[in-house]
Amino acid sequence: MTPAVKKVFGEELPRLPLAIIAMPGAQSLGEKVNKYLVDWYAEEAKEHGICSKDNFLLEASYPRFTTGDGKAVINETVRGRDLYVMVDVGNYSCTYNLFGQEAPMSPDDHFADLKRIISAAGGKPERITVIMPILYGGRQHRRNARESLDCAMMLQELEAMGVRDIITFDAHDPRVQNAVPLLGFDNFFPTYQILKVLIKKFPDLKLDKEHFMIVSPDEGAMSRNIYYASVLGLDLGMFYKRRDYSTIVNGRNPIVQHEYIGNDVNGKDIFVADDIIATGDSVIKLARELKEKGAKNIFLSATFALFTEGLEKFDKAYEEGLIAGVLATNLTYTKPELASREWFFQADLSKYLAYIIAACNHTQSVSKIIDPHEKIHNLLKKNNIIPEK
Repeated sequence: MTPAVKKVFGEELPRLPLAIIAMPGAQSLGEKVNKYLVDWYAEEAKEHGICSKDNFLLEASYPRFTTGDGKAVINETVRGRDLYVMVDVGNYSCTYNLFGQEAPMSPDDHFADLKRIISAAGGKPERITVIMPILYGGRQHRRNARESLDCAMMLQELEAMGVRDIITFDAHDPRVQNAVPLLGFDNFFPTYQILKVLIKKFPDLKLDKEHFMIVSPDEGAMSRNIYYASVLGLDLGMFYKRRDYSTIVNGRNPIVQHEYIGNDVNGKDIFVADDIIATGDSVIKLARELKEKGAKNIFLSATFALFTEGLEKFDKAYEEGLIAGVLATNLTYTKPELASREWFFQADLSKYLAYIIAACNHTQSVSKIIDPHEKIHNLLKKNNIIPEK
């Protein structure tokens, strides 16, 4: 067993047998995670002289009546298991039959199926952990007027159903966990994996203060961009979104102007990190303004690149030289045609997720997994990049 894996596993064998249910839309990621875990647990079993398991994924089905009503069925025992349920509420490629029509599954449908699968478990698992990389209702995390609090209600529902822990990535506002103070809530970031892809795909980049800079797209994204700037020893700038609060378009106040605050970007490559790219309007507008200020290559990064209005505007932005690339993860559904775009680069988080599950199943601390500072430092050292103090 490699030292890195052994460090996660610790010296003790897991107290509870591991089981994973990868729901529709999360099955591809679940299979990759399962492969890592099967290999690692086989090594551990060999070291301790016990039998290993060749699959941790449980079979489950989600039949629908033609009226659209559904149910969930688990086809294997979950009694006494340490059960991890993986769900991608953002996967709109999943469909079901509704009065003879193929209806795409919305986040509401995925969340309803998640509750069904937990209900089907019937309280038999010893522990249930929900892995929900992109939080259901995550963008509706606070109340400004007479509004629903979707994300907080979701967390409370899962807690009431017996879920012990939530594992998510780059929550839009992690303070939403205050709605369930006794529920485990682990919020991970793909910082290391994104940097690894950036350095691999663009080896000629000079990640020093003279040539490279981090820019936050707005005040809400400051914390993640501060982290990038800190570990790389770079300067940090920020855009302030001035909105028209007298108007609401598609549920949000439209942006009137991006106001830049920070050091001069002239002649520098720029890295912009956010949690979500939805329509892409704001980041493309941001890139245009940075270009007007003399920036060279602009790299956009998002944990969840959704492209809710298609890829054409990004194709155009790339052709115009506004962006040099978009980096994202495979934690939510990615359009098949996206893989062929020369401006898109994807970080695979399956191994990272496997580490997290293994650590939790072995009741090990995840603090070092949450903060990958040491791994980032080793990555920079390996590539002869020494961050400035």
